[in-house]
Amino acid sequence: MDIQGLFAVAHVSDIEKSTSWYSDLIGRSPDDRPMDGLVQWRDLGGAGLQLVWDAERSGTSAITIVTPTMSRARAALASVGIDLEPDVQGDFGIIAQISDPDGNRITLAEPPKRAT
Repeated sequence: MDIQGLFAVAHVSDIEKSTSWYSDLIGRSPDDRPMDGLVQWRDLGGAGLQLVWDAERSGTSAITIVTPTMSRARAALASVGIDLEPDVQGDFGIIAQISDPDGNRITLAEPPKRAT
């Protein structure tokens, strides 16, 4: 199978409210709205993100965003009013979580630094 792209999907109950919130999270407006009830960002670290209007399934999505430096991500998000939960150290490095307005769970993950 040849894969040309990959999108994470968040089901949301209010597409405009969620578009505004995710624009703050990502740091830019969406790239396009291919059809009613679908908003998407492309080229986010080799993948993409789609918001899909689906009130029945809203709040059931989970997304992981890998960031090189949690402290910088935390500061950038705080500057737009998004506060992450406390950092948790794990085998993968550091993670911190937040929920979007519908309760979809977003995990930020900072990989462990490699020994040089």
